[in-house]
Amino acid sequence: MTYNKKSIADIDVQGKKVLVRCDFNVPQDENLQITDETRLLGALPTIQYLHQHNAAIILCSHLGRPKGEFNMKYSLAPVAARLSQLLGVEVKMAKDVVGPDAQALTNALKPGEICLLENVRFHKEEEKNDPEFAKKLASFADIYVNDAFGTAHRAHASTAGVADYLPAVCGFLIEKEISVMGKALSDPKRPFVAILGGAKVSDKIGVINNLLDKVDTIIIGGAMAYTFIKALGGSVGTSKYEEDKIDYAKQMIDKACSNGVRMILPKDNIAADHFAPDATPIVTESYCIADGLMGLDIGPKTCEVVTKVIHDAGTIVWNGPMGVFEFDAFAKGTLAVAKAVAESNAISIIGGGDSAAAVEKLGYADKMTHISTGGGASLEFLEGLELPGIACLNDK
Repeated sequence: MTYNKKSIADIDVQGKKVLVRCDFNVPQDENLQITDETRLLGALPTIQYLHQHNAAIILCSHLGRPKGEFNMKYSLAPVAARLSQLLGVEVKMAKDVVGPDAQALTNALKPGEICLLENVRFHKEEEKNDPEFAKKLASFADIYVNDAFGTAHRAHASTAGVADYLPAVCGFLIEKEISVMGKALSDPKRPFVAILGGAKVSDKIGVINNLLDKVDTIIIGGAMAYTFIKALGGSVGTSKYEEDKIDYAKQMIDKACSNGVRMILPKDNIAADHFAPDATPIVTESYCIADGLMGLDIGPKTCEVVTKVIHDAGTIVWNGPMGVFEFDAFAKGTLAVAKAVAESNAISIIGGGDSAAAVEKLGYADKMTHISTGGGASLEFLEGLELPGIACLNDK
């Protein structure tokens, strides 16, 4: 799926009221202090551009899962306070979303001023993409900007519905996501290598199927590798695998073979006799993991093979860790992949979620070409599915 959408740079925003859908779904501690500002920092370029071009800026987002009710535990007030500091401009906070306070605040908003509406998911109409709710949101503004890639795979009122009532363009964050990932999928610098990990094959079915038509090599790690090893007749001990996906794994192995794609499965694993951070790591061959042992990471031989493939790559897409990287003893595979990708000269795209968290945690974030801001959205993009929050925007 390739997109050629207008961005804020393609239209005149001077003096206009602009409704911007951001992704401010940030983690917070029990005192409602924001613990990771990645998503706030990702939104700044779009907000700053609009501010420099004298727009009146109305920000909106969801936070958490308030289930369609006003629950101040999920208020965006801490986001407004932190954004004010980051931007050096006051971000006024509305007490509601489409109610009298939001109405009064947006009506009075002048060019160069910024406000943030309360959590759009305080209304059940948001996730239902209710047209009346979308219309009310749209009535505040002259232009709609979607810059929330993390929710672009959801057809909600604030991500897609409002585009029915306003000229609709993307912000710089979405523009970067669709240009970098779009080019990687449609015209990659070769060899094109996909690295897929994580717990379940079922989460990546469409992604594997789509990428097998595009890549030169696919590397499979994480717990999902055991379903493939089982499909090839290997013994996996007590490792996690999906019995009902074994036939699918066989089909994908056959598809790789017929497409001339090299599929790399772990040669060896780091296993343990129980799932815990203090479990003793045991190196074992992949296809004969003993009863009572569970694979929790890729092993040293596999790391060597994978590192060489990554070193020679032209484009790399990585989604999902190689093992239980939260446990130091079983993080070596993910660390080896992160280090190899960081040191390669390839165009490197990290597909959100756990792999993005791993890259951040391991200190390699600044060495990657692009770290996607949306786990689910980037997976659906890699799967070749249409993202409603992008499809609704105006074409160039």
